[in-house]
Amino acid sequence: MQHRPRIVLALVAAGTTALAGPQPPPAQQKLAHDIYKQLVEIDTTAEHGDTFVAAQAMASRLLAAGFPKADVSVFQPAPHRGNLVARLRGTGKRKPLLLMAHLDVVEAKRADWSTDPFKLVEQGGYFYGRGTGDDKFMASAWVANMVRWKQEHYRPDRDLILVLETDEEAADAAENGIRWLLKNHRDLIDAEFALNEGGGVAVKDGKPAWNSIQTTEKMYQSYQLEATNPGGHSSQPRKDNAIYELAEALVRLEKLELPVELNPTTRGYFEKMARLEAKPELAAAMRSLVSASPDPAAVARLTALPPYNATLRTTCVATRLEGGHADNALPQMARALVNCRILPGHSADEVERAIEAAVADPKIAVTLVGSDVTSEPSPLDKELVGAVEKLTARFWPGIPVVPTMSAGATDGRFLRNAGIPCYGHSGLASDIFDVRAHGKDERVSVSAFYDGQEYLYELVKVLAGGR
Repeated sequence: MQHRPRIVLALVAAGTTALAGPQPPPAQQKLAHDIYKQLVEIDTTAEHGDTFVAAQAMASRLLAAGFPKADVSVFQPAPHRGNLVARLRGTGKRKPLLLMAHLDVVEAKRADWSTDPFKLVEQGGYFYGRGTGDDKFMASAWVANMVRWKQEHYRPDRDLILVLETDEEAADAAENGIRWLLKNHRDLIDAEFALNEGGGVAVKDGKPAWNSIQTTEKMYQSYQLEATNPGGHSSQPRKDNAIYELAEALVRLEKLELPVELNPTTRGYFEKMARLEAKPELAAAMRSLVSASPDPAAVARLTALPPYNATLRTTCVATRLEGGHADNALPQMARALVNCRILPGHSADEVERAIEAAVADPKIAVTLVGSDVTSEPSPLDKELVGAVEKLTARFWPGIPVVPTMSAGATDGRFLRNAGIPCYGHSGLASDIFDVRAHGKDERVSVSAFYDGQEYLYELVKVLAGGR
């Protein structure tokens, strides 16, 4: 078992009705919109997309803005896979600040969507498109702000390093993305700390509720469940059918709820949220959760809400199915992929044993699919927290700043393990109960997009100093 994390909370995704705050000048809004549109409309899926094309497109933007060629590098570690590293040079008084986002997105099928997922569509106060929230908002904001700082002749006290990496959605398993950069060009990306995706402005009931600083994250781990059978002719059905056996195992797995686990930080989080929660029944459930004897009904009420459930425990869910080999044959194989998000401090082997116990069928083989890494939380930097609190009061008055754990995995864990603290902090306001990242009709509110762009512009200037 590894050390328990000090910092925790929830996943933030796309889409909000939050009121607009300070926004960029019109020319800067247009620039950010144009970059956003260009990035969303470049297919960067692993299946048939090309992040190298996206990296080249963003490099062209920076070069056109006057960045020297020596400070803009595009790397192609594998066919159709690309990374961008660019540097705005400062005085060198302080160690650089890393500004990162990933270029790749998960697959999206046109038939599933209300709009074309690879066209940026503005509709009803939202931008729709695959990657609008995860993570092309942040990539677009960083590129637009780098251009803006260059145009303004801004000279910070530290270099600002932009990194747009590939393969984040694939956990960088092939080591083409941030791990490739750490291995081959650590000198180009070495920094005091990094700002990354993973924490944003949480919106509840249409109103900003808190601003997140994500310092750690769950471990991403998948498992394969497989049933096999000799098969035969479909005209002679058998009782031992691989598809039925797998289906019954998945029904049992659906009922698996791993234990609730609170540490001092998660306990403190729910104590704080209980005071902020507007709905009396949820506030009462949170107070019960942190009491000496939590009411099971209160825990069940929180468990029913995905963002809170993801904070309370390790979760596992079936995400893919395949089986059979012919319409007129009994299945010789049925297979499911189960994706788990494991709380820091627990191992993949431990969760595998829990899955086997839930499945309760020795005929179902459970095996690991790949392996992820865990990382220790980044220390909560006082300068960063102070800057965030100052700007939060201006952009979203009255809401607290809350350290969080992402329920989803990011590339931040690789930086942390390499000795570069990483903080998920996007400035993007989004509804915690309308999570569309990786799903149908991913979207970001228009006002939240421009608020976030301006927020990141000002935050970096506070952290980087200079003039």
